[in-house]
Amino acid sequence: MAPVKLYGATLSWNVTRCVAALEEAGVEYELVPINFSTGEHKSPDHLARNPFGQVPALQDGDLYVFESRAICKYACRKNKPELLKEGDIKESAMVDVWLEVEAHQYTAALSPILFECLIHPMLGGATDQKVIDDNLVKIKNVLAVYEARLTKSKYLAGDFLSLADLNHASVTLCLAATPYASLFDAYPHVKAWWTDLLTRPSVQKVAALMKP
Repeated sequence: MAPVKLYGATLSWNVTRCVAALEEAGVEYELVPINFSTGEHKSPDHLARNPFGQVPALQDGDLYVFESRAICKYACRKNKPELLKEGDIKESAMVDVWLEVEAHQYTAALSPILFECLIHPMLGGATDQKVIDDNLVKIKNVLAVYEARLTKSKYLAGDFLSLADLNHASVTLCLAATPYASLFDAYPHVKAWWTDLLTRPSVQKVAALMKP
């Protein structure tokens, strides 16, 4: 069977979010770069993969899947469904809960910090410290909830690794490249959880791809 194709750039934490899931699920894949500087993401070929002209997009035979978290779920559902715990209604519910938390609480607070610290300077823009400060308050509130949760279980959905944990990898690795890399130090259970995730080959693969 031919490897699936993941279209995107490794500078995008949405793309590397998918890499973590593909690696953990044992999927054979090819990472196909998309050149934003030439407008390739808006080309007819790429719009056929992702009609919004964004990355990532996944091709598996004649199937195209876009949106990073949908790609992650697809990879797990097809290749390693235990990462979704779909055979257990209660465990799968907790996976779903923490997948939603990652998207709408954790990454929603962290992304503006990453944009201000990493993306805007790369594009020649100025860093808006107020945006950073406002979102530091938000992410610290989120981490307090995570700390409480991780005092009760090893991983977010329970005492088992799931996609809910893995979906945090790409943005959290980006955090290490900012002045706020020590943010987890005030949350010992969160730090232990992240230290554990860093030992996984899937997360190490993402870290290697993100190196300049």
